[in-house]
Amino acid sequence: MEGQDLRGITMGRLRTLYDKIWDAHAVAEDDGETLLYIDLHLLHEVTSPQAFAGMIAAGRPVRRPERALALSDHNVPTVGQAQGPAGVADAEARAQLEALVSNTRRFGIENFPMGDPRGGIVHVVGPEQGRSQPGMTIVCGDSHTSTHGAFGALAFGIGTSEVEHTLATQTIRQRRSLNMRVTVDGLLAPHVHAKDLALHLLGVVGVDGAAGHVIEYAGEAVRALSMEARMTLCNLSIEMGARAGLVAPDTTTFAYLEGRPAVPTGPDWDTATARWQALGSDDEAVFDREFWVDARDVQPMVSWGTNPSQVVAIDGYIPDPAALTDVDARMVAGRALAYMDLVPGTPVAGLRLDRVFIGSCTNSRIEDLRVVVEVVRGRRVAPHVRAMVVPGSGLVKRQAEEEGIDRVLRDAGFDWREPGCSMCVGMNADRLQPGERCAATSNRNFENRQGRGGRTHLMSPALAAASAIAGCIAAPEMPG
Repeated sequence: MEGQDLRGITMGRLRTLYDKIWDAHAVAEDDGETLLYIDLHLLHEVTSPQAFAGMIAAGRPVRRPERALALSDHNVPTVGQAQGPAGVADAEARAQLEALVSNTRRFGIENFPMGDPRGGIVHVVGPEQGRSQPGMTIVCGDSHTSTHGAFGALAFGIGTSEVEHTLATQTIRQRRSLNMRVTVDGLLAPHVHAKDLALHLLGVVGVDGAAGHVIEYAGEAVRALSMEARMTLCNLSIEMGARAGLVAPDTTTFAYLEGRPAVPTGPDWDTATARWQALGSDDEAVFDREFWVDARDVQPMVSWGTNPSQVVAIDGYIPDPAALTDVDARMVAGRALAYMDLVPGTPVAGLRLDRVFIGSCTNSRIEDLRVVVEVVRGRRVAPHVRAMVVPGSGLVKRQAEEEGIDRVLRDAGFDWREPGCSMCVGMNADRLQPGERCAATSNRNFENRQGRGGRTHLMSPALAAASAIAGCIAAPEMPG
């Protein structure tokens, strides 16, 4: 991978995709900040209660309630959702879920509550409903809002005070980011997935390598990705320190969107697609930083440490901190090895597992589940492993059950759950116990992230499925 730092501002009228979206939504500028109009505001139960309380205390109405959508996802249990918030054992979680129902009803905001088949993880449901569209600005009180950039939308996470500001004004104050383009030349191998590409990029760029930038992903390999795979890639942009990730809309984007509930129809569809087609970066637009990746260099990847950039290929070894020349990096790696209870030089393949979690806003869509079922069909989860699959939405769950995916998973010994963030965030009943080692398709492996003392290895759904069967970190059996 090669990097080039241009440190420039787009010249003349030549603009990047990010520039075009930003310029189209700029309302005013003041003291180096821009007031941006927001097209879609996604809400969930954890970061919205204080914002709504502020609105109520000030006696303010929501400026554009039709531009918001609310979901319950972080705190929801992944069993018994038909009972609604009343069935949630944790009092604080129950209060937050009940508050979302009450607040959205009060302010006239559309809400898909627990048990609604349209409900689920906010970053799965928004695209699924066609609410996420090219050229939009999208915000949510959740860092992985970058997922929606797969549609050529400028999407980023915001804090609770900004949630209130957006509710009240349908705008947000932001400083303009720099432009970064990551071009992936060639095509990924058939057994290499978008999650592997994202983890590969993290390994090279680092957890703060894209800080201050918005990434645009380009190149043959990116264009060849499905929309669901593009969402996985953009989802992990925030882990590189980027403000957001983008993929220019194309025929793949339009095919995914057409016919979804919130998408224009008839002549309005033709008008929309014509507008969306003009959203790509200008041919000679200048990026502040450029990176190039050869898709042939990307292998199935596994995290070994306590941040998503600490990764190796499936045939690699746990690294030795002593080999690092940077003192701070050596200390970080040493602490990670201590927490993960790993020894330098150990092959990552073969590490014994206690749990496997397949789900999260990174990898819980129908394509992810289809990959899993092809790996596990006719096999059984290792006796010592507890494996669970959590679909990203009620509609994903329904489709999987119509395709018989749930039956294959159950027969293999997987626990088939109801939709939600589940173990990814550890804010619900799905948590690791101290010392448990888990293969996870989620996006973060921080200390205590999935349960106090839990040890998380990030990987693709294919590797997670194969690891559940093997009882240790393992790759699927490849022909030849």
